[in-house]
Amino acid sequence: MDARLLHINPQDAEPIYRQIAEQLRRLVSAGQLRAGDLLPSVREVASAHAINPMTVSRAYSQLEAEGVLERLRGKGMAVAAGSLRRDSVNSRMQLAEPLLRQLARHCQELELPSDRVLARLQHLLDKDPT
Repeated sequence: MDARLLHINPQDAEPIYRQIAEQLRRLVSAGQLRAGDLLPSVREVASAHAINPMTVSRAYSQLEAEGVLERLRGKGMAVAAGSLRRDSVNSRMQLAEPLLRQLARHCQELELPSDRVLARLQHLLDKDPT
């Protein structure tokens, strides 16, 4: 996994360590990261995103405590062998639900027409994420 694949927004109200942890949980849940896959080092992530290494370390430690990641001596952090399998679509939708509710509320507050919002969301979903 390339450290630049993580999307970190320093202006977001959510702490950076939570942004990292949530993204990694989603990647594991979706099967994009599998058991044994090595993660970039704390230094690589911190350097790629110009953030404090302790922030990355906190996210990794939290996921290690949850059993999502494991520390491999001499190799770094990897997705834990028995962590998460590819979850069902319903389980993965539950991970997205809070963001979808927030998006819906913002769009209602902005009085945006739902057809335009859905068309834009479809465009973003279909677009290459890089």
